[in-house]
Amino acid sequence: MSTSPEARLAALGITLPVLPAPVANYVPVVQSGNLLFVSGQLPFVDGKVAVTGKLGGNVSEEEGIHAARLCAINLLAQVKAVTGDLAKVTRVVRLGGFVASTPDFTGQPKIANGASDLLVEVFGDAGRHARTAAGTNVLPLDAAVEFDAIFEIA
Repeated sequence: MSTSPEARLAALGITLPVLPAPVANYVPVVQSGNLLFVSGQLPFVDGKVAVTGKLGGNVSEEEGIHAARLCAINLLAQVKAVTGDLAKVTRVVRLGGFVASTPDFTGQPKIANGASDLLVEVFGDAGRHARTAAGTNVLPLDAAVEFDAIFEIA
């Protein structure tokens, strides 16, 4: 891919948000060597959780996939806030996905693809990553999904 990650975001019609400071005792990103560990991101839009509830219940798979994509956008916003330029990302190492689900819902990997697919769209092969997609009974603020990630930077 010859265009920059930020140009690819623009081509997708995505503008990275400015994210609020954490409301608890943690930091959004920790850098250790050339790795960035990004704390869990909820599907926030304009300061509000955009998709709440449970997959297999009141949240459709399409809504869950959209929420996962929003989380990936917020992950990228955190990385950009630290690096100043997404072109400094050399690899998406790992993505961790948490999907609020009813006990019988087993489609967590499909929901996580909403985040995974965006990272590959933005970074190409460098966006391919190891991943966990786990179901849980509840997430903060009743969010339908939450994602954290590890990025390698130059």
